[in-house]
Amino acid sequence: MYRYATELAPERAEYLIGKLAQWIVSHRLETPAIMLLEAIKPLSFIGSQMWLMYGVPMLGIVVDEHQTSEYGLLFEDRENLESLIRKIEILAREADKKRKETEEKKK
Repeated sequence: MYRYATELAPERAEYLIGKLAQWIVSHRLETPAIMLLEAIKPLSFIGSQMWLMYGVPMLGIVVDEHQTSEYGLLFEDRENLESLIRKIEILAREADKKRKETEEKKK
């Protein structure tokens, strides 16, 4: 039987933050993601507990339960939310810069 972890190693948290930020930026969802993250920040711990209680078992049918529980643990700490927001902003600036360079080359 699999036991859920009770906390994430800092390296694993950083990996998950990077992976999630990359996905958000690659789908150009920076603005709605940042707005949502800022809005849920005060309730992040409660939301993460709800996720661990209800979301993980439901998503566990489709995907690896271990990975879904890690995201719940990630959002327990508000510092991780701040790190995710900062990472999204950095990656979004880099993506915008690349898009502008590509457009200038086309001209």
